[in-house]
Amino acid sequence: MRGGWVALAASVLAASFAAHEDVAHASRPPPRAGAAPASYKQAMSGWHAPLAHPAPVDATGRPKLVLHSLNHDEKAELTAATDAGGFSAEDLDRAAYVLRSASGDRHPVEPRTLNVVYRIQSHFSAPEIRIVSGYRVPKPTNHSNHGKGRAIDFVVPGATDADVATFARTLGFVGVGIYPVSGFVHLDVRDRSYFWSDASGPGRKNRERGILGDLAKSSDREAALRGEVPVSTCALQFDVDAALRACAAGESTTDDDDEPGD
Repeated sequence: MRGGWVALAASVLAASFAAHEDVAHASRPPPRAGAAPASYKQAMSGWHAPLAHPAPVDATGRPKLVLHSLNHDEKAELTAATDAGGFSAEDLDRAAYVLRSASGDRHPVEPRTLNVVYRIQSHFSAPEIRIVSGYRVPKPTNHSNHGKGRAIDFVVPGATDADVATFARTLGFVGVGIYPVSGFVHLDVRDRSYFWSDASGPGRKNRERGILGDLAKSSDREAALRGEVPVSTCALQFDVDAALRACAAGESTTDDDDEPGD
């Protein structure tokens, strides 16, 4: 049964992302956002279905972070150093592999991305985190955090997206987007929090609406008091010279899709 809905999920996701690219580049107006098709709703139901078994644990009894890619139907079990996360270089490499794009391209994962996802999995006592989208190859005009190893679109089995987004907003220095029609939560790490809701269907033009601006500010203040450190505004990337030039120029690293403006 699991293999069936995973296969359906992969085909639906591939069609959805392809449709999104068509929408972005078509000369005609994009299709009107609306309800997801029946096949996508069926896949969504499988993504959110609870699992009877708990997360695997390490030698100390601490739950492991389990990343389950729906696109590739692959899993990685990662061992956290503390209850707040902390993963070895080897585990970061394994995460990058599981979070690779549908085309197979990989990018290093920002360590704090895994830390906050681990805290979400632990908070909901979930056996795994189901990845809808991890790394996406960036385009010249798109500065999405998905192209920097900083963002994950995901589902927590057995939990509602609304509850997941509510908790994620408390973590500080994060971008949290809820997609009630497409059926997932977006999470990224950044230097100041931003929250939004997007009612677009799969493969449709974004309909983002910024929400809870005051909560974003207070979450960051509380996170700073806890000793949380935001990630640098410089992107994690292979071209070090380009990264240094971007930092020197003060370029923004917020998502074009996720945060169109202040």
